[in-house]
Amino acid sequence: MSKELPWYKQFWPWFLIVLPLCAVIASLTTLKIALDNSDSLVAEDYYKKGKAINMDLRKIKYAQQIGIKFLVKVGDKEVQITQHGGPQYRAALNVRFYHPTMADKDFNLHATADANYIYHIPLTDAISGPWEVRLEGFDAKWRIQQRINIKDDVEYWLN
Repeated sequence: MSKELPWYKQFWPWFLIVLPLCAVIASLTTLKIALDNSDSLVAEDYYKKGKAINMDLRKIKYAQQIGIKFLVKVGDKEVQITQHGGPQYRAALNVRFYHPTMADKDFNLHATADANYIYHIPLTDAISGPWEVRLEGFDAKWRIQQRINIKDDVEYWLN
């Protein structure tokens, strides 16, 4: 007579237990990765943002009608913005830089012109790569926005 081993000392029960256990562990790991790295580009209030786009288009069309243009120079320590065209604008500018994939790099501020009517924006870190640049008058009547690919010592026209 052969004596049978108890179930916990045999190979096949453990083999059959380990396979589903690996699937459960892998699915929990995938869930944790998905929760920790949520997509920041998805907007929860997409309907309101969609309605706001129509208002933005009116501002952009108005800027095109009056022919306002700006020259943007990006350096390591600052951004210089100079107006070239359209009615002379002397008030402060609302300047926004949006990174297309990393929302934590976005920055916005109000820039005022110096005596030569050049707007200086100090940078804490050098920026490069693709950026969405948005210039808006302080009175919010017009807006210029354009995607630029920032490289060393290159000037960009925004119109």
